[in-house]
Amino acid sequence: MRGVGGRKLVWSAALMASTMLAGVPEALAQEQATVVDEVIVTAQKREESLQDVPISVQALPTEQLENLGVSDFNDYVKFLPSVSYQTFAPGFTSVYMRGVASGDNVNHSASLPSVGIYLDEQPITTIMGALDVNVYDVARVESLAGPQGTLYGASSQAGTIRIITNKPDPSGFDAAVDAELNAVSEGDIGGELEGFVNLPLSDRAAARLVGWYRQDAGYIDNIFTQRTYPTSGGVVDNAALVEEDFNEVRTVGGRAALRFDLNDDWTITPSIMAQRQEADGYFAFDPDQGDLNVGHFFPDRSDDRWWQAALTIEGKLGDFDVVYAGAYLRRDIDSESDYSDYSYFYDTLYGYGAYWYDDGGVPLDDPGQYIIGVDGYRRQTHELRFNWTGERMRLVGGLYYQNSEHHIRQQYYINDLAAVLEVSGQPDTLWLTAQIREDMDAAVFGEISYDFTDRVTGNFGLRFFRAENSLRGFFGFGTGYSGSTGEAACFGPAIVDDSPCTNLDKQVEEDGFTHRANLTYKFDDDRMVYATWSTGFRPGGINRRGTLPPYSSDFLTNYEFGWKTTWFDGRVRWNGAVYALRWEDFQFSILGSQGLTEIRNAAQAEVVGLETDVVWRPTTGLTLSGGLALTDAQLSENYCGFVNAGGEPETNCAAPLAPKGTELPVTPSVKANLIARYEFPIASFDGHVQGAVVYTGDNWTDLRLAERAIIGRQDAYTTVDFSAGVSNDLWKFEGFIDNAFDERGSLWRFAQCNESVCGFRTYVVPNRPRTIGVRVGRKF
Repeated sequence: MRGVGGRKLVWSAALMASTMLAGVPEALAQEQATVVDEVIVTAQKREESLQDVPISVQALPTEQLENLGVSDFNDYVKFLPSVSYQTFAPGFTSVYMRGVASGDNVNHSASLPSVGIYLDEQPITTIMGALDVNVYDVARVESLAGPQGTLYGASSQAGTIRIITNKPDPSGFDAAVDAELNAVSEGDIGGELEGFVNLPLSDRAAARLVGWYRQDAGYIDNIFTQRTYPTSGGVVDNAALVEEDFNEVRTVGGRAALRFDLNDDWTITPSIMAQRQEADGYFAFDPDQGDLNVGHFFPDRSDDRWWQAALTIEGKLGDFDVVYAGAYLRRDIDSESDYSDYSYFYDTLYGYGAYWYDDGGVPLDDPGQYIIGVDGYRRQTHELRFNWTGERMRLVGGLYYQNSEHHIRQQYYINDLAAVLEVSGQPDTLWLTAQIREDMDAAVFGEISYDFTDRVTGNFGLRFFRAENSLRGFFGFGTGYSGSTGEAACFGPAIVDDSPCTNLDKQVEEDGFTHRANLTYKFDDDRMVYATWSTGFRPGGINRRGTLPPYSSDFLTNYEFGWKTTWFDGRVRWNGAVYALRWEDFQFSILGSQGLTEIRNAAQAEVVGLETDVVWRPTTGLTLSGGLALTDAQLSENYCGFVNAGGEPETNCAAPLAPKGTELPVTPSVKANLIARYEFPIASFDGHVQGAVVYTGDNWTDLRLAERAIIGRQDAYTTVDFSAGVSNDLWKFEGFIDNAFDERGSLWRFAQCNESVCGFRTYVVPNRPRTIGVRVGRKF
């Protein structure tokens, strides 16, 4: 049950009741009940009606999140047409917007994300994936498409997604408990238990406590598989790891917040949120092994633990509204993963098994590799901003600082490996990554809005920033395995604990600015159009491989025309935007030789698109809503795969890896959804039935043509969800079927190593199979 207790009564029903009591005719009350609800957002760092914000914003408020049964990222992102993503497992998801995606390798030492994800006031985007926040007792999810680099830092080049939690409320007690039980087709049983309580402590203070436990059922089987390594002739199997439905996930967490109104002008809100997510198994299947089957020889698991402490201070200084928002995030991930495809295919194709032997010099019967990872993220964020509102002018501005550290430790093991081949001091370790990555950015930002007339408003914003990226530590093989890399390339003693020495200590820094200019015209209180010219920026960074230079910044320029309209006495809300983007010198990550990630500035790309959403209430109780994104994203210059003597991407080559006109990967050309919900009385209850259809078009996972031919194209797919139930002031009961026709969609396709080597085994990350369940909720 998605926040049933925190939901207020359906607005239309409450309005009808109040107007009837006041003696207003029932016909008028019914007419008002068909008005589309107003949605309040904070996209421009202040509370405004969605219809007054000249930005392409889609918002999913509390009630809609509840109605759609949203629990996590995968649940809400399918209803955001401008958003696409690639995912390997919970917590390891990269997000893209408006087609600004290259399908690059997601690696701890690669580019910063191009889309920022915020939990309240703090960005929670990390290099290898944003936090998989449990969505319960959430006020709304806001999706801001297009460059948001003026008011938002931390990787908001192509857009921003914001998760806004409900805050403590001193006005009254509120509490709820919600539960769900579900069964996955060809899978196991799952469920969740969640609850919250809002406790007024006085007329100026309150506390809000939230807790959740969720068990996501597994649906992928690790089946019996044998493998013969050509060099040694060793035959291995995975009999000890055979298991049905082995990709289950357990999530437990909580949130606590306090609110203190010191006086009529100043409020302090401290909060803390924590979550632990334990995922077993693999979240992709091998089509050659059969639907939802995989054959892995080593354990796959992750233990993702994080907590965030935040403090918000709001007040007034004269005519200025002042806000300080600070937060500290700590995230730690322990993981194990099978990497035996690398060993098998390099041995099969190139005879690498001869290099993996025991202390007696005999090639190992089982040279299969597996990875043990320990990742630690630390991020602090501080923002001080002010708002001022005059008769015709409004100002928002401030200072921003954030520092993010990623402590990386990944060991690639081969059991019984000869000591001479090991990284020094690391038994059975063929390869070690022990690095510290640090990203910092500081900024001064501001926007000014001026009403030239009652109908015409201009807005201009700037953000001046300074960014730094550093990478230091050790990566590579031992001296017995490589005479030129790893330990052989060290130039100093270890600066990262439990590593043999240092062969990496690089830093880059840069500064610049982004801007946004907007002109809005209001035809009346219900209809407006706007035009925007804005830019987005992503800092450059370090290439670990010494023969490669640092990669440069890339820039996104956006030209946009949009509209916000309400029609037919408030029965219809229709918003949309058309846009053209120019993406210059974009960063592209690939797996190079020895599986080492290389980042290069690729070429130029252009994106043209349309996004629109509509809500219609044709009659009392019936709501129809939908969203659509059409995207045409392609290279506007050849991608050759190397830079010229001046460090610029080379676009003139005889055999480009991707020629001009190549479609950019990840984002489908069409993504759409349609939701129909009908609410009606049943005795003393309010009943409802709902259907939701989501269509995701076909798309590629890689930019390069050769790799596309190996991995293949992801087919389009359509999912259909149904739900029905009853509720009153205290109880809610609901049954649901998600992915009712068990459509098998591909969320991502990939190989474990370089596609030309490991592409013989392509894995597919599927959407969740058909899931049938019941929900029950109780308010107090």
